[in-house]
Amino acid sequence: MSIINLPNLKELIDEISRTHNLPKPDLHEALREALLKGYEKHRRAREFSNPNFTEEYFQNFDVELDLAEGGFRVLAEKMIVTDVQDPDHEVALQEVQPFIPEAQLGGTVVLDVSPEDRKELGRMAAMQTKQVFNQLLRELKRRLIQEEFQDLEGTVLQGRMLRFERGSWIVGVSSGYNQTEVEAELPRKEQLPNDNYRPNSTYKMFLKQVHDGPHKGPQLVVSRADAGLVVYLFANEVPEMEDEIVRIVAVAREANPPTPKVGPRTKIAVDTLDRDVDPVGACIGSRGSRIQAVVNELRGEKIDVIRWSPDPATYIANALSPAQIESVRLMDPDGRQTHVLVNENQLSLAIGKEGQNVRLAARLTGWKIDIKDRNKYDPAAEDARIQTLITEREQQQRDDPPPPADDPEA
Repeated sequence: MSIINLPNLKELIDEISRTHNLPKPDLHEALREALLKGYEKHRRAREFSNPNFTEEYFQNFDVELDLAEGGFRVLAEKMIVTDVQDPDHEVALQEVQPFIPEAQLGGTVVLDVSPEDRKELGRMAAMQTKQVFNQLLRELKRRLIQEEFQDLEGTVLQGRMLRFERGSWIVGVSSGYNQTEVEAELPRKEQLPNDNYRPNSTYKMFLKQVHDGPHKGPQLVVSRADAGLVVYLFANEVPEMEDEIVRIVAVAREANPPTPKVGPRTKIAVDTLDRDVDPVGACIGSRGSRIQAVVNELRGEKIDVIRWSPDPATYIANALSPAQIESVRLMDPDGRQTHVLVNENQLSLAIGKEGQNVRLAARLTGWKIDIKDRNKYDPAAEDARIQTLITEREQQQRDDPPPPADDPEA
């Protein structure tokens, strides 16, 4: 049987299998499929005007690797007929009987159909071999990164800045001590405005996503702007959190404010089940040492630590810190809408620069917060207005009944 040479094929497969810990059967199968596609492409290019070349035309073809000889053969399964109309799918009985005496009409036989002109096909095969091995190595790298980092998603890693590409920084991260660095992407929206990124500078990074399939660019996405980074930093600085005496109930972070006039800011709500422990004081630390360590890592980001409360009014008032709140009116508990009354000199502080303080407080508590000047507030008029809105909402709900349970859009 004829063979199309691929020099050093066996040695190449052995080396790749050993170096990259790839099973040889996987390499054989991938190469066989690639060579078969290459043969099909070769035939279509040489006979581009053949009208019979449908999408299924080459389904009866196969490739057989011969590692001992260092090459491969092209095989085709053909039906045995009397009069051949389609040479790629049929063979004459008298042609195969000298080699296969038991051959019968209507049966099938697998024949070596490797082309006589092997030089061009051999060049194609060599290129195809290189491409398939490169593809396998890329897939292997993806799989190894997936296995190494998938359990670390949502944790914090040390990242080393490598280079800047199209708005993103490429960062080197590792899964642990003495592990090889892997490239991750720090997108523009996950960067902090106060960070001064330079090659080889190091930062703590929140591992936000591990892509589990083919993906253009680094497979890992890290963040300096995610609220999870703040949670990690406090957990690292506050022993009471590790001992589960103090816990973070909620976090609201605006790492990249809408305009550069407003700096990054975070609010965290903390609580404890131990009456003898002040959860806010535990997070701030002696002379502010603990919270200052977090602020330093976040390059000066402003952080408000407030006490969580099961009472919504108290929680909302705490969340608007450092403003002094006169009263909190829960206008529409079902719609989670509240009016917060403050003195005139506290209005700007409660709202915050460009609305940042009240915006973060609303995110933290889950309530829509309207800041009102206490001296200009008319409780009766506001109660009537809110009641009208509630009545309209209830009427709308009655007019629009919920969809059936089996509705996919329900």
